[in-house]
Amino acid sequence: MKKMLSLLMAIMMILSCASIAGAEEIKNFKDYQTQANEMETFCYQYSQAAVDLNVLSNCYEHLLTNNEAGALIPAAAKAWNSPDGGQTWIFELNEDITWVDYNGEYMADCVAEDFATGLEWVLNYHKNQSANTSMPIEMIKGAGEYYEYTKTLTEEEGKALGLDKFYEMVACKVDGDYTITFECVDKLAYFPSVATYNCLAPLSAELIAEIGVDAYFGADYTTIWYNGPYTITTYIYQNEKVLTKNESYHAIDEVKLFDTVTVKMVESADVAYEMFTAGELDYIELPASKLNTIYNDPSNEYNDNLVEARPTKYSYQIHIVYDKKNEDGTPDVAWNTAAANENFRKALYYGLDATNYLARTNDINPLSCQNFCYTANAVAVTSAGVDYTQLVRDNLGLQYDYETFARVDAAKAAEYKAKAIEELTAAGIELPIKMAYYISGSSTTAKETADVFANLIKTGLGEDLVVLDTKTYVSKLATEVRDPQLASIYINGWGADFADPINFLGQETYGEDNAYYSQMYSKINNATDEKLIETYKEFTRLTNEAKAITDDLDARYTAFAKAEAYMIEHALVIPWNYSVVWELTKVNNYSKIFTAYGVQAERYVNWETSTEPYTAEEYKAFVK
Repeated sequence: MKKMLSLLMAIMMILSCASIAGAEEIKNFKDYQTQANEMETFCYQYSQAAVDLNVLSNCYEHLLTNNEAGALIPAAAKAWNSPDGGQTWIFELNEDITWVDYNGEYMADCVAEDFATGLEWVLNYHKNQSANTSMPIEMIKGAGEYYEYTKTLTEEEGKALGLDKFYEMVACKVDGDYTITFECVDKLAYFPSVATYNCLAPLSAELIAEIGVDAYFGADYTTIWYNGPYTITTYIYQNEKVLTKNESYHAIDEVKLFDTVTVKMVESADVAYEMFTAGELDYIELPASKLNTIYNDPSNEYNDNLVEARPTKYSYQIHIVYDKKNEDGTPDVAWNTAAANENFRKALYYGLDATNYLARTNDINPLSCQNFCYTANAVAVTSAGVDYTQLVRDNLGLQYDYETFARVDAAKAAEYKAKAIEELTAAGIELPIKMAYYISGSSTTAKETADVFANLIKTGLGEDLVVLDTKTYVSKLATEVRDPQLASIYINGWGADFADPINFLGQETYGEDNAYYSQMYSKINNATDEKLIETYKEFTRLTNEAKAITDDLDARYTAFAKAEAYMIEHALVIPWNYSVVWELTKVNNYSKIFTAYGVQAERYVNWETSTEPYTAEEYKAFVK
């Protein structure tokens, strides 16, 4: 049997090679992002956004990384172990890692103290503004106390802190230049997965000494130092960024790197498609119109090249804003009252059939994109091999239905809608409620998707309760919309930072500084409706109760699933979709790093490529 399988694989390899005869490996890769996904910061320890991390993860060498199957493998650390069953974790570093500037010039050796410096930055309130603190605070002994201590200091005192007080309070120990140890609050089997994320990324103490705290927080590509596989040698806002192979990278002889990676910033997926056909890009995620054209025309030159991509790690949700402002800065009383009304939220939850929205991403198989949980698939698995999200769906009584969007229930939607209309009218709110939804003003694709979204609201709920009010921003969603709190909802994706459900649920808790979505998007901490606040507090209690279970992962996952189901049942956040796109590509996605957590999956390392687009048949071989 083994001989037969080997022969079959050999034949498949021959066929694969034959089909791309004359094709070569790509030396200079051409990637793209839409302009709505431009970077917001170069301060790696601060960022919690994929738009930054997808680029910067290529510039830093973390303690660990992942391989194409998702397994943890060495990176800056050549070995790691726990002598006490998971409470203490020791990382032994490679001794040949160096820091370089953006031109590749040597700046300093990368040593264990740089990883301590990075963690101190994260935990220092005045240096990092609470960003990325949740994981170390929950896991590393003394981290929470140090964070709270820095909050008691003046800004000047906090920024002046070095490592002395940090070492005194936090269970992070450096032994010489090449050993760093972390002591956890309990036995945490999943702690090494955190070593792939930027909260434990290194930061050169010599760099901070040279340029200062404020300069690093506001850094650009010429300011930061690099110890990863690439440096950023060009950055033109909303135009392009160029990553160049770091010739000093410690593993340069062991991994495959591109000479350069150019990331073009484009107005829309339609523009990107035209660039792909002109040879200016090496892959393209197909918008619905282009996908249908190619799929339905067997004679199209790309018909044989259509491939369905691997799902990304991101779970997308509709995030409701509970403290929305009008453009003059006054509270939007109508929206805030509606958002606080549970019957209004449940009408949305049961009434919105996302199928046509999903078809904007995957018109061939839209329901493969459906999502009924907040936490993404493959983040955590029970000892019996059951994915954590199955536990959540069991609590909700929901299973995937590939013929309909399974959550939709017209009778329940009508019931909750009637109650919401009655209660909002009694509160003096004029109906229908306007739901402000912001898109990039330059994106035709975003406008078309917003129109589909508006129509599914109309189809599912009519026009007497709520209507979509599509608005545009010019350049930056964060500064033009999010900061002034102008949107009613956001449809955003979140990916795990390490292998545990707290990655997701911890972003939505009430009254906690490190809950990213609560602080940055929903603004739930500003809400005044007592019933809404009590609901959020109960969700937070359930989440923290689950988080406290560290000695039994199955019990931990069961408790988290209860908390997540509670959040969804009360429609505090509405799960929406996964991104399962169709592509034309010159990259074998199955050669890339694959993981459901962390920031490693976007690293341009060990990619198998072809100067000719791969075919669907070749992709079948890759899957096998």
